[in-house]
Amino acid sequence: MEAYDVIIVGTGAGGGTLARHLAPSGKRILLLERGDWLPREPANWLAQDVFVDNRYVSEDTWYDPKGKPFQPQIHYFVGGATKLYGAALYRLRAEDFGELDHHDGVSPAWPISYDEIEPYYTQAEEMYEVHGARGEDPTEAPASAPYPLPAVSHEPRIQQLSDDLEAAGYHPFHAPCGVRLNEANRPYSACVRCGNCDGFPCAVHGKSDADVLGVRPALEHANVELLTNAKAIRLETNTDGTTVTEVVVERNGEVEHFAADLVVLACGAANTAKLLLVSSSDHHPNGLANGSDQVGRNYMFHNSQAVLALSHDENPTVFQKTLGLNDFYFKGNGHGYPLGNIQMVGKSQAPMYRGEKPVQTRLAPQWTLERVAKHAIDFWLSTEDLPRPENRVTVDGDGKLTLSYTATNDKPKDELHKQLRGMLKHLHMEPDHLFHRFAYMKNEIPVAGVAHQAGTCRMGTDPADSVLNADCRAHEVDNLYVVDTSVFPSIGAVNPALTAMANSLRVGDRLLERLDAHAPVAAAV
Repeated sequence: MEAYDVIIVGTGAGGGTLARHLAPSGKRILLLERGDWLPREPANWLAQDVFVDNRYVSEDTWYDPKGKPFQPQIHYFVGGATKLYGAALYRLRAEDFGELDHHDGVSPAWPISYDEIEPYYTQAEEMYEVHGARGEDPTEAPASAPYPLPAVSHEPRIQQLSDDLEAAGYHPFHAPCGVRLNEANRPYSACVRCGNCDGFPCAVHGKSDADVLGVRPALEHANVELLTNAKAIRLETNTDGTTVTEVVVERNGEVEHFAADLVVLACGAANTAKLLLVSSSDHHPNGLANGSDQVGRNYMFHNSQAVLALSHDENPTVFQKTLGLNDFYFKGNGHGYPLGNIQMVGKSQAPMYRGEKPVQTRLAPQWTLERVAKHAIDFWLSTEDLPRPENRVTVDGDGKLTLSYTATNDKPKDELHKQLRGMLKHLHMEPDHLFHRFAYMKNEIPVAGVAHQAGTCRMGTDPADSVLNADCRAHEVDNLYVVDTSVFPSIGAVNPALTAMANSLRVGDRLLERLDAHAPVAAAV
């Protein structure tokens, strides 16, 4: 059986980042990825293939509480969910790390403060080549450094929207973007600033994902090894149940066993919880590290909606995801509770409507959808959902994953939509830019849309109501860590990727301290 210093299960925002951070240490590191490399092919940039045919949605079946199967919109590739994410790399607000009152309850405090994670936010922004501009967003917390790269410029239609918002008294800002774009020297830019970024894989590696900027740099070190198509199916422990001794893996139809001094899970909130739950034993009858009965609970994935505004004037924008607005992030503006974040999403294309709304668009002529797309201005609205113990992942004896989820904070979500709707008609857009009836297509994000999943193995100071300590080490298992979004006690109202990356770097430093305090592991046993 092969033995390593560290085994990392999963290669997304948490695992890929951690691998790159640990790689220069010289420690022997094994990366396990249940998927394969995402193919680089013309279909990467075809909306029909990506949004209608679901070419890159991985085969998996989960179940709702009634036992009805569904296919989660999940991606098992090297780089995980970041291969198709929108690369919106926001920091949580400083207040998000404390207790916050919401319409439907309280968002709990983290066991760490913004000040503790701030240096790692800066490191993560450097690692993932984030573009942005400090000082434009009044809700942003202090930062120890400027963004490593200048903000991605607005195209004319979005610049007009930004100017109109500012003139109306709002505070639009350049959204933090993880794209490998060099606007000053386009011939040497990896990113070509195309319209096929948000929700697409990038065929030219122009997106700052955990494959391109995490795993690949890590593999340049001889001490790092990657196994693809390697699904972790169980964790075995010593006789006392206090240490993970083996990671059991299915690969190429065979079962293999690997050992390491330290084991780190980064499988995503649902699958990390599943792996712990199926790893039950005499010492952990309810699942590994689950003496608190918190593994799988407190599932969150944001209360989000995609909104499309129709304008009389065409919107020729290609790369639209450059503007954000946090004026309603906290309470105020006539509301005694937070509403959330507004940002642009990738420019919509006609095939996307058939993929996202197949019933409603089935009889629509293609020319009609094309016209809608030409006049569309696309927004993403995100409201924080709250951790509820009944929102959870469970697994039966056959390994069947059930996801139970009821949304929270519906009223703030609706209010945020009303705020946007009211804003647009006062931004010099009424007669010339919007249909007079303010026609919208509104797309609710179903439970199968799991891109922002979080919370199933939350960190905390009390082992009775958390799974992990503040260093993201399991309270009950000495060498077991978690670095994906399942560790989040709350999710805030902005995209979680950068926080997962920053926290992974923070935990990585704790791992390096621990590894340096011990003798190297044997090459093999």
